Order: sequence, then structure tokens, then C-alpha cells
Amino acid sequence: MTHSSQDAGSHGIQEEGRLYVVDSINDLNKLNLCPTESHLFSLEDKILNAGTAPGNGRRGLFFVGLLLVLTVSLALVFFAIFLIIQTGNQMEDVSRRLTAEGNDIDDLKKINNMIVKRLNQLDSEQN
Repeated sequence: MTHSSQDAGSHGIQEEGRLYVVDSINDLNKLNLCPTESHLFSLEDKILNAGTAPGNGRRGLFFVGLLLVLTVSLALVFFAIFLIIQTGNQMEDVSRRLTAEGNDIDDLKKINNMIVKRLNQLDSEQN
């Protein structure tokens, strides 16, 4: 790409030394011509300098923070819904048990009344 003055003299063509700079991967086919006196920046320097515009860091940090807050809040909402569903299922189980125990208590009261009546009959027959 670059020719020294000795090579140029031997070919009889005076050419300037040329440096090619690639701006980005998309511009590989479009090479920019720079004079030899200019400072050649590497691709890494261009990438670093492109991200140092005022406000870019704060804006990126804001969006990362916002994304983090939204993710955490979404997880908390799903956890709350899960707890509500679990609590509802447990309340249904407790309600069924209380209903079943209530029926058992009613049956025991009937049996107790029958026993008391029978004992009263036996007591009245003995007297």
C-alpha cells in the first residue's frame, strides 16, 4: 500500500504514501484516503471515542436501571399472584375440612341426644 521514495524512483512514478482507514465493518468496501502526515486512529479508538459523547453513559445507565427495576417488579408481581393462588387453594381445603368436621359434630350431637334419651328411659323404668 505504501511505496518508499526509492520504489517510486525506480518505477519513475511519484506517488504519495497513502494510509487507508476503515470507519466501520460496514464500510470495508469504502476506504478513506488519508495523507501520510495525518494521525491514524485505530478502530478501537474510534469505538471508544464514539461512546464518550455527553449523556450517552447516563442514558445507557438509566435504561439499564429501568430495565432492572421493571424485571424485579415483574418478578414480584408474579410472586404475589402465585401467593394469592396458593392461599386461595389452602382456604378451600380448610373450608372443606371445617364443613366435614361440622357434619361430624352434628352426628355426634344426635348420637349424644339418643344416648341421653335412652338413659333417661332406663332411669325412669328403674324408678
